[in-house]
Amino acid sequence: MLYPLYVHHEPGSAYGGIFPDVPGCFTAADELADLPAMAQEAVEAFFEGEDMDVPEPSNIDQWTDHPDYQGGFWMLVDIDLAQVNAKPVRLNISLPAHLVQRIDRAAEAAHMSRSGFLAKAAQQAMAQAA
Repeated sequence: MLYPLYVHHEPGSAYGGIFPDVPGCFTAADELADLPAMAQEAVEAFFEGEDMDVPEPSNIDQWTDHPDYQGGFWMLVDIDLAQVNAKPVRLNISLPAHLVQRIDRAAEAAHMSRSGFLAKAAQQAMAQAA
């Protein structure tokens, strides 16, 4: 999802980024081109193991006149929420027994839990469909 990132830069320092939608989540990079990857890493670290929902992205327009975001510029950063380990959701699904056995064998071979294996498979399927 595309999140607004407010970027500020002083000569001789790193590019700093602030997510207005995620108060307290900051990032920085020496090169502007590295900022999106560092932003992804910052969001992942911010929500790691936390029992909170990742907020929906807002529209940059609602922040442009805000006094905290003056003197810099805005970027839209594509944050892969599939990589953010926020609040887990327990599901109750039904699958054929033979399929569950195959999933469990494949997960064990990959040194993963069943849940992790299914999440990764879903992410891969969605990436291929996109």
